[in-house]
Amino acid sequence: MGFSLMRNQKFMPTIKHLLIISIAINAGLLLKLLHHEHEWAGLPGPDTNQKNEVRLVKDVLHKAKPATDQYINLDHGDPTMYEVYWKQMGDKTTLVLSGWQSISYFSDTKNHCWFLEPGFANAVTRLHNLVGNAQTRNYHIVVGTGSTQLFQAALYALSPSNAPEPMSIVSAAPFYSLTGTDLESYPLIIDCLKSGLYKWKGDASKFNKDDPYIELVTSPNNPDGSIRQAVVNGSGGILVHDLAYYWPQYTPISFQANHDIMLFTVSKCTGHAGIRIGWALVKDKEVAKKMTKFIEISSIGVSKDSQLRAAKILDVIADTYEHTEKFDKSTLFFHYVYNEMAKRWRQLRSAVSKGQTFSLLDFPVEKCNFSGQRFGTQPAFAWLKCEKSIDDCEKFLKKHKILTRSGTHFGSSEKYVRISLISHKEEYDEFIRRLSLLSSMKSPHE
Repeated sequence: MGFSLMRNQKFMPTIKHLLIISIAINAGLLLKLLHHEHEWAGLPGPDTNQKNEVRLVKDVLHKAKPATDQYINLDHGDPTMYEVYWKQMGDKTTLVLSGWQSISYFSDTKNHCWFLEPGFANAVTRLHNLVGNAQTRNYHIVVGTGSTQLFQAALYALSPSNAPEPMSIVSAAPFYSLTGTDLESYPLIIDCLKSGLYKWKGDASKFNKDDPYIELVTSPNNPDGSIRQAVVNGSGGILVHDLAYYWPQYTPISFQANHDIMLFTVSKCTGHAGIRIGWALVKDKEVAKKMTKFIEISSIGVSKDSQLRAAKILDVIADTYEHTEKFDKSTLFFHYVYNEMAKRWRQLRSAVSKGQTFSLLDFPVEKCNFSGQRFGTQPAFAWLKCEKSIDDCEKFLKKHKILTRSGTHFGSSEKYVRISLISHKEEYDEFIRRLSLLSSMKSPHE
């Protein structure tokens, strides 16, 4: 017993010391938390799950303004502008998938596109009928991993397999560019496989051969936003229409498109680039079958989960218009994004008008059959020209920490750059601030 008492007395100071140290550490942490209270207002408590904590941190990072000495990357068309709208919609687009779903490769064995989810096909048809931008009756829907895969599938389907020479592929400059490399995207996509079926032949306005060809018509055009028609108009031509931006937030819906092949993508319609889903409306059943075969060979179909999520999003957009009693007016998707694009274009034109350093294209005003409003095209990208003695616009803006994409990537002049207008608000506002200062300079070399 005596030994036990002595042992307890021997270790008592150690326990006291540990208690004091513990109190000091916790007090320090408490003071630090109180000091940073304004930065962490609304921080979830210990009972909040980890998912909500991660979401809060991401929100804080997204709201942080870019430092004035940091680069602003407006090279890529990453549609993060759309995040604000979808956050305000809360859980209306939440989709819960059970573990047993999406097990099979097959979605609808009676459909020529056997991996097309019926729910996604219905959502696509419903949205086109609501907006009035494309006919769907008597068309076949082919789903792809983004419109790039569908574009490749269309070239595969339209090019004869037994022709003595590869099919010529053309598009009017400036034409679509995907990457920031020294290769234009249409040439990059077409030539990457070194296919013997087709070959890139460049600017459609310079193509004057009598040989068969495929012309790619992007309208509204990426990068310059112009409304396009076919240029070559030859007797042996086949047209593929990329209508990724033919939605009422970007341009007036003046007619219901009814071309032979029309390509669309979720990324530019709703802003969900990460879903990687696109679709084609195809008149000819045999062409649709061959496009399906290409996707079958290259990727054994398309993600069912992505299709189901895309269907949910498209249906919610349609619901905001068809079931207005359930939604506030501020949730009308196309009206919301239209207003945001209009504001950004007003800010951009105001910044450019402060001097003669830059210039922008003007777009004709038309009535939109969907909204009833009259407005000019307000593209997702600005085709900015550097005036005066600035020969390399991309290099000039990069010197001022604004990253853009040179016109040379689009088959045009280095006097032009393409600038994404669909980034986060904080990033876009900082870009406008810098561009306003550059526009106001008496000499571009100040």
